[in-house]
Amino acid sequence: MNAPAPTELPVVVVGAGPAGLAAAAHLVDQGLEPLVLETGPAAGAAVREWSHVKLFSTWGEVVDPVAEKLLAPAGWTKPDPATYPSGGDWVAQYLEPLADLLGERVRFGATVTGVSRSGRDRIVDADRETQPFVVHVHHAGGREERIFARAVIDASGTWTTPSPAGASGLPALGEKSAADRVTYRVPDLQDPAVRARHAGRRTAVIGSGASAFTALAYLADLARTEAGTGTKAVWILRRGISGSTFGGGTADQLPARGALGLAAKAAVDDGYADAVTGFRTEAIERDGSGRLVLVAEDGRRLEPVDEVIVLTGFRPDLSFLSEVRLHLDERLQAPVELAPLIDPNQHSCGTVYPHGHRELSHPEQGIYLVGMKSYGRAPTFLAMTGYEQVRSVASAIAGDLESADRVELTLPETGVCGGAGLFDEPDDAEQSGGCCAAPATLRIGIGAPAGASGGC
Repeated sequence: MNAPAPTELPVVVVGAGPAGLAAAAHLVDQGLEPLVLETGPAAGAAVREWSHVKLFSTWGEVVDPVAEKLLAPAGWTKPDPATYPSGGDWVAQYLEPLADLLGERVRFGATVTGVSRSGRDRIVDADRETQPFVVHVHHAGGREERIFARAVIDASGTWTTPSPAGASGLPALGEKSAADRVTYRVPDLQDPAVRARHAGRRTAVIGSGASAFTALAYLADLARTEAGTGTKAVWILRRGISGSTFGGGTADQLPARGALGLAAKAAVDDGYADAVTGFRTEAIERDGSGRLVLVAEDGRRLEPVDEVIVLTGFRPDLSFLSEVRLHLDERLQAPVELAPLIDPNQHSCGTVYPHGHRELSHPEQGIYLVGMKSYGRAPTFLAMTGYEQVRSVASAIAGDLESADRVELTLPETGVCGGAGLFDEPDDAEQSGGCCAAPATLRIGIGAPAGASGGC
């Protein structure tokens, strides 16, 4: 069976999360036909898993403008732009209606297991660019399918591949065998079963980003209640505490993001959390009572804890892309043109120069990694960054390079700027500044600054 001409085919979008559904909306706006393949049973499957967490971005910052334009004629009313949704709100009031509007263009229970060029594995050069993409799909009922596509937009995110506790990037010794007491998500302390695991107990929180701040704040709130008396957090930091440890605070242009860091600081200052610095986890052992003991690379052993929450970031699943030619940064596993803008080895601030299809392109023309996945292992991704990415990519696929190249976004300052953000640095490195200063940006009709996408 010969594959049809690429121009007659849909654009396959992998993932029905915020970036994937926005990509579909932009493709429709460009007169292209999207086909969204989502492994979960409903839109926003990953967001649903942190539905209890409130975003640090307002509704005005997490609704894609083109998606809003499609939704409005169907009677959809945008929530108050100045209010903050939870993950559950984001799904129920935006992602579900958008998926419903797209209708049969979105298929659930459809897991992409491979992407290639029709009749061409990774090695073959001959006529490669003229062949459509072929996408292999495994459906929830067991059926397998082959779908041809003119282009592929991978917006599958990184939620299913959290980074481990081990400081080397590998699971700590004993981490997998301690799975009954180790989680990789911000706890939902409104859930009685989850609350019982932490109330009056000692919990280690490993990580230094917004998710760790949120977990520390939640545990401190629990400790302040009568039912939570005795609740204690042990905050495990791989670096020392410096001026940037708690984020930008009041200097952050996303006030709720700054407030997360201040809440974490209050948890430490008020005695509800103990900070352990310079601790790079090597092993997780069990004591005689079944509690967990964290052991550092330098041999330090902490007092036993009842639970461990690992919030050390995420990494992309590239397994189903092994037959296409990607050009990824060797550190971040992000597109090489994007990587220098977001590499925490070079700077620690979250301000990123706006980028689009050119920074997201690969040697394999017509395939793009967008949204959280485009950042690889880098933190600080914002929803509006993903919306700008898919706007540019959809324009490029449609052949409108003038629109694709136009900058239509300004990102908010984090209030944090300094040297490398990954390892110990001299104290004055935090003041170095230079590399974080973003070039001047244009702001053309895109609305408010970016909002949180990947969890917190």
